[in-house]
Amino acid sequence: MGRMQAPSVPTWLKLTSDDTKGANLQIGQGGPDSLTNGVILSDAHGVAQVRFVTGNKILTILKSKGLAPNLPEDLYHLIKKAVAVQKHLERNRKDEDAKFRLILIESPIHRLETTTTTWKQTGRGIS
Repeated sequence: MGRMQAPSVPTWLKLTSDDTKGANLQIGQGGPDSLTNGVILSDAHGVAQVRFVTGNKILTILKSKGLAPNLPEDLYHLIKKAVAVQKHLERNRKDEDAKFRLILIESPIHRLETTTTTWKQTGRGIS
């Protein structure tokens, strides 16, 4: 079976590349991550894939204007999840399953921290 999605702009989409970039930057200034930007652009503006319309991904557009987050999003969300589990463990100290899950959450955090710092030190940036 062939590809069901074509990597081109849909014929029914009236927004241009500049309009999409402007909307992305306007949403990005408010602070949500690029995942939320994509959902808002999809729901409110009808842009299914920003990359097909603009030629660049959402995070690349935000980086070009200096609005990219300091932490990569996957690392940020893992840290957020680990903090929630730690708060739960403060209230429920005997929850053995939560202790185990915290270990499972923290291991990719440590892996991502090392790759993030290595990439920043070499100056290659984080994509």
